[in-house]
Amino acid sequence: QVQLVESGGGLVQAGGSLRLSCAASGGALSNYVLGWFRQAPGKEREFIAAIYVPQAATVADSVKGRFTISRDIRLNMVYLQMNSLKPSDTANYYCVAKFRGSSAYDFWGQGTQVTVSS
Repeated sequence: QVQLVESGGGLVQAGGSLRLSCAASGGALSNYVLGWFRQAPGKEREFIAAIYVPQAATVADSVKGRFTISRDIRLNMVYLQMNSLKPSDTANYYCVAKFRGSSAYDFWGQGTQVTVSS
């Protein structure tokens, strides 16, 4: 069973930056894809980014050029660097994990709130 704990959310002004962190534990995590989703009130859950190895990172078009995902396999950490934040980025951000080759993300963290003020 994979456990995921997010940190780093908070309140930031538009144009600012935040770095989200996710500590993963349980399982052979080197075999897992780790990533981030977000959900704003009244909106559907949205895929943000995922990474298996540095050469295999995916970032959603909606945040490409502003958000970067990275991973420290040795520390079992995944990070989401968010720059040039906009009020529309306000959401609860979830760290997720799935076994390599799986179609669905089976493991979710509790989420961390990001609020961007205008």
